[in-house]
Amino acid sequence: MVRVPLTPEERLRGERFGALLRQARGERSMVEVAAAAGLSAETLRKIETGRAPTPAFFTVAALAAALGLSLDELAAACAEGQFVQGRAGEFRQAG
Repeated sequence: MVRVPLTPEERLRGERFGALLRQARGERSMVEVAAAAGLSAETLRKIETGRAPTPAFFTVAALAAALGLSLDELAAACAEGQFVQGRAGEFRQAG
């Protein structure tokens, strides 16, 4: 099976998702959050750094549950142009 290369927009969305996860993780360690989500720390690291920009739905759902986020919040924060990352790393509504 040949995988179609990701578009620049898909890569950017993955980077936004990773940044949101890092911000939501706060002071919790990567190992702690990964274990709570049933993932390896390496998988979480790849998602947070954008090296795995399109994680599976159940991976996203497990991370959302481990971080106390709703899937709606994650989708809104990662949608193009909907939220922007502030200087302190927090996400806020664009506009």
